[in-house]
Amino acid sequence: MEINMSLPTKVASKDEYKEVKHFKKWVPWLIPFFVIANVIVFIITMYVNDCPNNSVSCIARFFGRFSFQPFHENPLLGPSLLTLRSMGALDVDKVVNKHQGWRLITCMWLHGGVFHLLANMLGILLVGIRLEQEFGFVLIGVLFVISGFGGSLLSALFIQQSISVGASSALFGLLGGMLSELITNWSIYDKRLGVLITLVSIIVINLAVGIFPHVDNFAHIGGFFTGFLLGFVFLIRPQFGWVKQKYVTPNSQALVKSKFKIYQCISWLLALILLIFGFSVGLVALLNGVDANDHCSWCHYLSCVPTSKWSCNSTSVSCLTQQIGNQLNVTCSSSGKSIIYYMQNLTDSRIHELCFQICT
Repeated sequence: MEINMSLPTKVASKDEYKEVKHFKKWVPWLIPFFVIANVIVFIITMYVNDCPNNSVSCIARFFGRFSFQPFHENPLLGPSLLTLRSMGALDVDKVVNKHQGWRLITCMWLHGGVFHLLANMLGILLVGIRLEQEFGFVLIGVLFVISGFGGSLLSALFIQQSISVGASSALFGLLGGMLSELITNWSIYDKRLGVLITLVSIIVINLAVGIFPHVDNFAHIGGFFTGFLLGFVFLIRPQFGWVKQKYVTPNSQALVKSKFKIYQCISWLLALILLIFGFSVGLVALLNGVDANDHCSWCHYLSCVPTSKWSCNSTSVSCLTQQIGNQLNVTCSSSGKSIIYYMQNLTDSRIHELCFQICT
């Protein structure tokens, strides 16, 4: 995804542009660091997963304990749901009833599999490096983390029966920030209409993918709108004429009186108010166990649209279990699918999770 945002049209020359500190280029390092951190966390997750000692069959067994769960459990080439939950996946029940609010942050550093990880990291590199070059590591780092949190918060309000992982909420936050940055700094860019159409098309296509099953589109939507509002707050640029007049001789005529345009100030204030209000209401609702689907009967279509090929309904599951020593045989009552696990001291909740994996 290549988005070419041209330099401000009011710059007379490249040398003059480089001298203006408000528009200087930064050396990106934080976004690559985030990508490396996600990869390391995924490797640690696979080490903890230890498929050969916890499952009968594994994919790529030559990787040892780093081998993947079978496709019927995880088609993304990754760990089990049990491992993801233990590593910090977003689990609404644990957030609300066991006060594990940290899962709203940790879930964005976990991924369901190799394919999931590669898709997110590629997008974050393409979008994030460009933004960090323009605005620096502090603003983009804060935007990345808060967008991820915003996506997790909206996801927790609407999807409460399954876990959620992935940095896609932060990725959509970067896309949202890029869009609002273009809007609020509209006057300093060349070819802005073409860039706007391209960027909006990319966002719409990526959000449309979220209507398929097993994709947490609420995290995407929450991350996008959080990043979109943060862009108005963090990524606002002064008028180039105002910046330029600070570098001209005293005898030169002043170019611009005000640092920001009126619409920039209004959008900054409105975005800040909406962010504070949205996070406050969302957190209060989540911690009080509110299910947002009870207040919006059609909102579930934003994350999954049922067709003749798939269903979006979450059905209850039941299994028959038989344990001999450390060998547990779990059979799904509805499908008859059976899997043997080698585990000891299993709790009822863990057996239910294994049952859910098999039946779904």
